[in-house]
Amino acid sequence: MARGGTTMAEQPRFPLREAVDFVIIGSGSAGGILARELSVAGFSVVVLEQGRYRRTHEFTHDELAIAINDEYLGGQRGGDPQTFRHDASETAGVPEIPPAYYARMVGGSSVHFSANFWRLRPSDFKERSLLGPVENADLADWPLDYEELEPYYTRVDWEIGVSGAPGPFDPPRSRPYPLPPMPVKSSGVLLERGARELGLHPQVAPVAILSQPFNNRAACVHCGFCMGFGCEMGAKSSTLVTMIPQAEATGRCEIRPQSTVHRIETDARGRASEVLYYDASDREQAQRAKAVIVAANGAETPRLMLMSGSERFPDGLANGSGLVGRNLMFNAHSSTYAWFDQPLNDYKSVQCSRIVHDFYEADPKRGFYGGGAIDARPFLSASPILYALTGLPPDTPRWGAGFKRDLAYGFTHSMMLAASTTSLAMDRNNITLDPKLTDRYGRPAMRVTYNDHPDDLAMATFLQDWAERIAEAAGANKTWRNPVGPETIGAHLLGTCRMGDDPQRSVVDRYHRSHEVPNLFICDGSSMVTSGRGQPTMTIMALAFRAAQHIGEFARRGEI
Repeated sequence: MARGGTTMAEQPRFPLREAVDFVIIGSGSAGGILARELSVAGFSVVVLEQGRYRRTHEFTHDELAIAINDEYLGGQRGGDPQTFRHDASETAGVPEIPPAYYARMVGGSSVHFSANFWRLRPSDFKERSLLGPVENADLADWPLDYEELEPYYTRVDWEIGVSGAPGPFDPPRSRPYPLPPMPVKSSGVLLERGARELGLHPQVAPVAILSQPFNNRAACVHCGFCMGFGCEMGAKSSTLVTMIPQAEATGRCEIRPQSTVHRIETDARGRASEVLYYDASDREQAQRAKAVIVAANGAETPRLMLMSGSERFPDGLANGSGLVGRNLMFNAHSSTYAWFDQPLNDYKSVQCSRIVHDFYEADPKRGFYGGGAIDARPFLSASPILYALTGLPPDTPRWGAGFKRDLAYGFTHSMMLAASTTSLAMDRNNITLDPKLTDRYGRPAMRVTYNDHPDDLAMATFLQDWAERIAEAAGANKTWRNPVGPETIGAHLLGTCRMGDDPQRSVVDRYHRSHEVPNLFICDGSSMVTSGRGQPTMTIMALAFRAAQHIGEFARRGEI
């Protein structure tokens, strides 16, 4: 069977007891890029991924399996429960939907994300210096700036595949988008109409989806099943279809799916020496490595660090600062819904085609920290099941003729204005190990403690007010809003192993190397110092390209 230009028989199978150059834990937005970059550079790489290796042709539009039964998530239903509490005074319980929301498969959440794709702006990297402290928050500057990361953002554009056009508030870029924008949707036309009526500046929404064939991949066919689903065309720019095949084609990268890591062992010098995991048959295995890169996401990465404690590292691996798992950021959100007289049929095509970035920057005149964006989209995706369950107005009957009437009308005549905003880093928001609950392997369950900062909720409400005004200015015949409240589910898992120059105030340095373990690197959403305004994936990918370059240089110089 062909895979990435080579056959499965040609893929390497590295011996467990012989050290490979790198073991990478996780194959998502960061792990897939790191695997491609390091294997192309000549290093031997083993990627351990807890989920399945799904091929592009396996993806379907089965709403019941994927949107309702969470086939791609594993988690609660797959024997790996999570617990949640709003603060340390509560006893954490097991919610119906896991609070740390991510896909478990080769390619990670880059396979099922909606592919809205923004760069951070120069201000995101130095908000502490620009704005000063924020009460009850741990706002900090990044150890790098936008100018240093910009070349790697450009690599993401051109190597992953991004469709878009520059907007009036975009940061400087060294190269244009490789692909033209997606066609504007009905929701985009209405967002433009309402926003311009109010003096705002709507712009093209960039997406990591191909508007035209690119790099031997097919273009989008506008099926509408982007958010939460895999792309059977390969048009969505996941690492599954962009980076992983190229890594395997080198003959130096082995992808080991269904490999659930439970510990990183260290040797007498305190260096990472092997990675312990359970294979697809639930047998414990150990892969030796010269260096280890953890790219498991902003929730699973700190969990693994905490599970890897030892006599030398009593509080968890690489946790001398005490910050492993701390400062969890989700991104706050709010939603406004609108019905229109004419059919929009917005369930077709990509999630968003237009966006408003007028409120991106923090403005002290608002009286609270934060910034964000408003985009226009259908309700979540092309799924009528989800729409029937949670997308109808609060005054719609839940059964009978009125329910049928509103469902038939609303699914084709509605759009949602989604506001994405900041999350302030706070010590009270964290990933820890549940003291009682374990998963099917006996690993401590992940315990998520999270309660949004009041400023982030205020910003989400501010954007919701503007979203409602935009909908009304666009001619909506009915609008309603979901109440803004603390987030209990986070698809953006950020900040829990933050980077920084000071070992007392960060977990990894500016090159993603652990301050305490010189051959241990952490590169995923956990490395981020601030949250941006709601779309972190492009930044995670840019950081991975940058990290891979420096890690490869360290290895060639014998510094690992």
